[in-house]
Order: sequence, then C-alpha cells, then structure tokens
Amino acid sequence: MATVAEALERLSRSKFRSSFRLNGKDLVYLQEKGPDVIRRHAQDFVRGKLAPAEPMNDGRQTPMSGHPVFKAMHATACCCRGCLEKWYHVPRHRELTEEEQEAIVRILMAWIRRQAAAKKG
Repeated sequence: MATVAEALERLSRSKFRSSFRLNGKDLVYLQEKGPDVIRRHAQDFVRGKLAPAEPMNDGRQTPMSGHPVFKAMHATACCCRGCLEKWYHVPRHRELTEEEQEAIVRILMAWIRRQAAAKKG
C-alpha cells in the first residue's frame, strides 16, 4: 500500500473520490465522540466490512452516509474489496492482514482529520 500522503494525493485527483465531504452533522459527531472512539469505529468497520476474504455484499457493503467513517471509506477507496484492489493492489479473495487493516484505518483517520481541519479553517 502507498503511504498515507501518497494515497490522499492520488485520491484528490479523482473527481468521484474528491467529491466526498464531511457535513456539519458529521463534524458534531466527531467532536462529541472524539478521535479515539472514531478510530475504534473505523477499526470495527474495516474488520467487519473489508477484512473477510469474501465480505457479505461486497461492492455494496458500505453505506454512502450515516457515519463519518463511511464517507471516509468511499473518499479513500476503502469501501469494498474491488476498490482496495484497484487503488491499493490488495488482492481480493483472501483475508486482510492486521497490518493491512491498520494501514486502511490510518488512511481513513488521515482523511477525516483533513476534512475536519478544512472545515475549521
């Protein structure tokens, strides 16, 4: 997988990926929960929706809204195994390693931090 900075830079050039934004409701949720809770949510979503070799409803398992991490998953192409394969060359049909899961969480959290900082500034 690419470094976080490299991944975010590449994603920023995609019209679709760069169209995702956190809204006011998302920002309030982030502030209320704090980064540690959001990170745990991201870990849980990655473990449940991406880590299995054959995720249930792969390609449709991640909602487009409803949680800031869901938006981050789409914005960073970490929403399904097909996108992980296309953008990060992570092969389908095998379970993600702990290291891969943590790398995805780092990308998700970096995107969320950038969005929150952009809204503040």
